[in-house]
Amino acid sequence: MPERWRATGATAPGQRTVGEPGTARIAVDLLGGDQAPAVVVDGALRACKADPALHLTLVGPADAADAVLAALKPGDRRRITTVPAPSDAVGAAVHAVAEGRADALVSAGDTRAVVLSSARELGRWPGIRRPALTAVLPTAAGRLVLLDVGSSVDPDEETLAWHARLGAAYASVVLRMPAPRVGLLTIGTEPGKGDRLRRALPAQLVDLPLPGGARYAGLVEGGDIVLGRAADVVVTDGFTGNVLLKGLETVYALSGPPSRNTDPPPRAALLLGVSGTVVVCHGAATGPDLAAGIALAADLHRRNSVAAIADLLSAQRGIE
Repeated sequence: MPERWRATGATAPGQRTVGEPGTARIAVDLLGGDQAPAVVVDGALRACKADPALHLTLVGPADAADAVLAALKPGDRRRITTVPAPSDAVGAAVHAVAEGRADALVSAGDTRAVVLSSARELGRWPGIRRPALTAVLPTAAGRLVLLDVGSSVDPDEETLAWHARLGAAYASVVLRMPAPRVGLLTIGTEPGKGDRLRRALPAQLVDLPLPGGARYAGLVEGGDIVLGRAADVVVTDGFTGNVLLKGLETVYALSGPPSRNTDPPPRAALLLGVSGTVVVCHGAATGPDLAAGIALAADLHRRNSVAAIADLLSAQRGIE
């Protein structure tokens, strides 16, 4: 495991290629998703047309990449790089980030494959054994950070304590929340509610130093996530988080988000705890979902968000 905090892969700085200021070079896994590659081609086209400073590295079958090139104007085709990968497209895409040929990765492929490839190629931050997929949900009060939503389905206490730190840092840096409130998802707000993990963890979270001036706000239930009044960050295991996320997104797709005053966040999650920007979309993602995931990855890169999160966590650990 790397012993230093870093935002990019292990490649030495002299080996990296750097894009023009304001550009974002996103590696896209063309084989990721239930309807791949057609839906990924659709998402890539939407993203490319919406953002003239976007550069895409399309990783996967040559015919799928050719479909994107054929649909673009000649001048826009210069913003497309293709990497043939007939099988392990996600591995090749992660490798492009690790070598500095791309600034971020977007995939709707198998979550386990994305997480393992990213951790192996990019490296994990010190102390992180299991990276967390971190999503943002709309609430009646605004927005809420939920993690984990699919990476660690059977975490231990140490993993969830780290996820509390990661979620607090994400809320502070990306959503600019002052002193985020961190809650633990369980089946009731009374002390002692939940399984063994939820009964044991609150004692640790009460005394756990959290970055960004965050504080532990106690136990929360599913309804608190919709309302958004009890916590700004909610920590849970990847199994429960994934079930909850997909259920809420389906409800919101049918009836609308709980607040009409906030644009709905993208249906994509950032993998926190690895040294690079990795965005994971649902396997059932649509073209617009993929485009939103690509836009999220580009925005995170342009704002240097992953490096800022790493710096905040590193500084916070240094004063513990």
